[in-house]
Amino acid sequence: MSTGSARLRIGARASRLALWQADHVARLLRGLAEAPSVEIVRIKTEGDRIRDVALSTVEGRAFFTKEIEQALLEDRVDLAVHSLKDLATRMPAGLELGAVLEREDPRDVLLSRQGKRLEELAPGARVGTSSLRRRALLARWRPDLKLVDLRGNVPTRIRKLGQGQFDAIVLAAAGVKRLDLEDEITQYLPLERVLPAVSQGAIAVQVRTDDEPTGGWVGQLDHAPTRFATAAERSLLRRLEGGCQVPVGALGSVLDGTLNLRAVVCSLDGRRAIEGRRSGPVGQAGSIGLSLAEELLERGGDAILEEIRAGQREAS
Repeated sequence: MSTGSARLRIGARASRLALWQADHVARLLRGLAEAPSVEIVRIKTEGDRIRDVALSTVEGRAFFTKEIEQALLEDRVDLAVHSLKDLATRMPAGLELGAVLEREDPRDVLLSRQGKRLEELAPGARVGTSSLRRRALLARWRPDLKLVDLRGNVPTRIRKLGQGQFDAIVLAAAGVKRLDLEDEITQYLPLERVLPAVSQGAIAVQVRTDDEPTGGWVGQLDHAPTRFATAAERSLLRRLEGGCQVPVGALGSVLDGTLNLRAVVCSLDGRRAIEGRRSGPVGQAGSIGLSLAEELLERGGDAILEEIRAGQREAS
C-alpha cells in the first residue's frame, strides 16, 4: 500500500491520556507492513483552556475536538486521535471515522480516600465528577451524597482527591488503566446502576473523507465489534441530545452477530429514570440505536430532557 506522504501526522491533545492514545495509534500504524513514518502534533483545545467551570454550563460543544478537527480539515495533520466519547455525533463535512479501536473497560470507577465503596460513603460525603450523566446516576443511587464539579486531567483529579478536596471521585476506568493508575481504583461501579457514557473506553481515529491513502492505513486498525456497538450508542445519543449535553448512559455489546444495546435517561436529581434495551443484527446498529431512543422518549425521556434543556437555557 502506498501513501501520498512520506509520513503520517497525528493530531491530538497534549494531555497525558490523549498522548497515550496518540502513541498507541502510532505504535499500531508503525506495526503495519511498509507503513510510513508517524509523528504526533500536539493541539490545544477549548476544553483544555476552560478549567474553572463545569463544561456542562458552557454554551457550545466539541470542546476537546474542534481545534483538532480544524487542523485535519486544513491539512495540518493527516489523522486525528480522540476519545470517541468526546467526538460529536455529527461530524464536520469532509471528515469521517477511519477506525474505532478495540474498546477498553467501559465502566466508571470510584476512587476514595479511605478505601470505601460508594455504598459505604457517609451521608454528605463529597464526590467529585464532571459529568451530568454521572451526577444523575449517582444521585439516583445515593441521593444523600454531595456531588461536586471536578475538572482537570486524570492525574490532576487524583491529586485533588489526595489533597482532601473530595472524599471520592468518579472517573472512566479506561483512562485510569491506560495511565497505569489501576492501583488507585477502589471500586468498579456496576453497570446495573451506572451505565457508561456513549462510546466510553473507545479510541476514534478520524480522517478526511478524500484522503484515501491515509484512510487505507487507518482502516486496518478498525475493530468491527467496537465500531458496531458504538455506532448504535452514537445513533441513540444523536436522537436524544438535541444539541445539548444530556445525562444519558448507554452500552452496546456484540455476540455472535447480534448487537445488544442498553440505555438510560435520568433526571439530574436521580428521581426519574427511563431505561430500555434493544437487540438486532450488527448491520442494523444505527437503526437499533434510533429505535431505542424513540422508545425512551415516548416513555417519558422527552419530559426529562426538556426539563434539563430549559434549565440550561436559563443558565446561559
